[in-house]
Amino acid sequence: EVQKHSVHTLVFRSLKRTHDMFVADNAKPIPLDEESHKVKMAVKLRTEYGSVLHMPTLKENLREKGGPNTGDPYGHKQYSGNQGQELEYLITGTHPYPPGPGVALTADTKVQRMPSESAAQSLAVALPASQSRLDANRTAAGVGDIYRHAGISERSQPPGMAVAMVEAGGNKNSALMAKKAPTMPKPQWHPPWKLYRVISGHLGWVRCIAVEPGNQWFVTGSADRTIKIWDLASGKLKLSLTGHISTVRGVIVSARSPYLFSCGEDKQVKCWDLEYNKVIRHYHGHLSAVYGLDLHPTIDVLVTCSRDSTARIWDVRTKASVHTLSGHTNAVATVKCQAAEPQIITGSHDTTIRLWDLVAGKTRVTLTNHKKSVRAVVLHPRHYTFASGSPDNIKQWKFPDGNFIQNLSGHNAIINTLAVNSDGVLVSGADNGTMHLWDWRTGYNFQRVHAAVQPGSLDSESGIFACVFDQSESRLLTAEADKTIKVYKEDDTATEETHPVSWKPEIIKRKRF
Repeated sequence: EVQKHSVHTLVFRSLKRTHDMFVADNAKPIPLDEESHKVKMAVKLRTEYGSVLHMPTLKENLREKGGPNTGDPYGHKQYSGNQGQELEYLITGTHPYPPGPGVALTADTKVQRMPSESAAQSLAVALPASQSRLDANRTAAGVGDIYRHAGISERSQPPGMAVAMVEAGGNKNSALMAKKAPTMPKPQWHPPWKLYRVISGHLGWVRCIAVEPGNQWFVTGSADRTIKIWDLASGKLKLSLTGHISTVRGVIVSARSPYLFSCGEDKQVKCWDLEYNKVIRHYHGHLSAVYGLDLHPTIDVLVTCSRDSTARIWDVRTKASVHTLSGHTNAVATVKCQAAEPQIITGSHDTTIRLWDLVAGKTRVTLTNHKKSVRAVVLHPRHYTFASGSPDNIKQWKFPDGNFIQNLSGHNAIINTLAVNSDGVLVSGADNGTMHLWDWRTGYNFQRVHAAVQPGSLDSESGIFACVFDQSESRLLTAEADKTIKVYKEDDTATEETHPVSWKPEIIKRKRF
C-alpha cells in the first residue's frame, strides 16, 4: 500500500535529496582543464595585448630562453616588424656608448642618450616601487623594457609573459592564476575542561554569578531571592544575604571599594557594604525587572539594564541617575562596560546591540545583524573585540565601530551567557544545559559539554543561566537551573596527542548576516 504524503512533505523530501546529492561538492574549486585554460589565455592575450604583440622581444632575454618562441606557450607568431629599427630597442638608456664602430670609448667620444622628461615620468608612474628599486640596480634598462613594463599595475600578464617580467625585475600579477578558496586557519590547541565540583545550597534557579577581585570567594544570586557568598577553594557557603523580594538577576563585586551590587526582578538595585553585610544604598528609577548590571572599571559608575527597554547609568556614591539610555524597543538583557570607547555595550530582546557614548548618553552604533534576542555579550580581556550570543549565531565584532568579524555557528539553542579568558577560550552556555567551548581566533568549537542534572531534578531543569572564569582563569563556574553551581577545570592530563584537534581546513562559508 502506497503511503500518502502531503505536497509539502514530498517537496521537502525532494529538496533534501537534491541537497544531499550536491552538498559534498559545495564550494569545491573546479579542477583546471589544461586545454580550455590554454584557449582562454590565448584569447585573453589576443584581446588585451594584441596592440603590442608586434613589438620585438629583447635579444638578451631570447638568448637566455633559447629561441624566439619559447616565451609564448600559446602558439602566437612572433612578428618581426620594425626590423631596421631593432637596434633601437637594444640601446642602453643611460649608459655611455661610442659614436661608431671601431671608435674607442673615451670621455671625449662617448655618447649618452637620456630619456625625455615625459618618458621618465610616465615610466616612474607605471613601475611599482619595488621594481623601481630593482631597475636602479640593473646594468641596463632598454627601451624594450620600458614598452613591456609600462602599465603592469593595470594589466595582468599570461604565465608565459610573467616569466620575462620577473627576470626583468617586475612583480608577478596573480589575476590569471587559479584562485584557491580561503581556508580556516588551524586553531590553537586548548586542553578540554572537565567537571570537578558541584555546589548545592540554593533553593531556586541560580541566575547570576561573580568572582571577587581577590579570587578568594564568589557570589551567586538566585530565584530563591537570596544572595550567597561561597569560598572559591573549598566550595563551602560563607554567607547568605536576604533583602530582595523577587529573583536576583545580577551580582557584581567592586574592585574599587568593598561593595557588592545586586539587581532583581523586584525593580531594585542594591549596594551592599561587605564590612557590615548590609544594604547601604538603593538606586531607584527602573520601571520593571532589572536584568543585569556592570561596573565601570575606572570611574565610580554603575550601569544597569531592564525590562523597561532602558539602561541606566548611576553615580555609585550619590545614587543619582546620570543618564537613561533609551533607544531599544524591547527588554535590555545584558550590559557591559569598558574603559575605552565605546564605554557601554547593551544587548536586547529587540535583536539589536547598541554601543553607547557614556558622556553624551546617546547611541554611537546600532548593530542589527542578529535575527533573534541578544541575551549575552562578552568583551575580550586583551583584544579590542567582543562577542554577542543569540539563538541564531554567536557573532564576533571589532571595536570601536562594531565591524563584523565572524560567525560562530553550531550552538543551536537559546544562549544565556558568554565568557572568555585571556587564552582565547570562549564559553557559551545555553537554556538546554549545553555548554560549547570555542577557540576565539578561528571560531573552532573544540568541546561540547552537557553535564547531568543533580539527583532529584528533572532533565528539563538542565539549563545554564550564567558562567564566569575565576581571576586565575583556571576555573570555570556555571550557574544552573538545577539549583547548583558547577565548577570546571582544565584536564591536566590531556595533551595534543591524546586530544587532537579534529579539525579539517574546510572551505570558509561566512555570511555577513
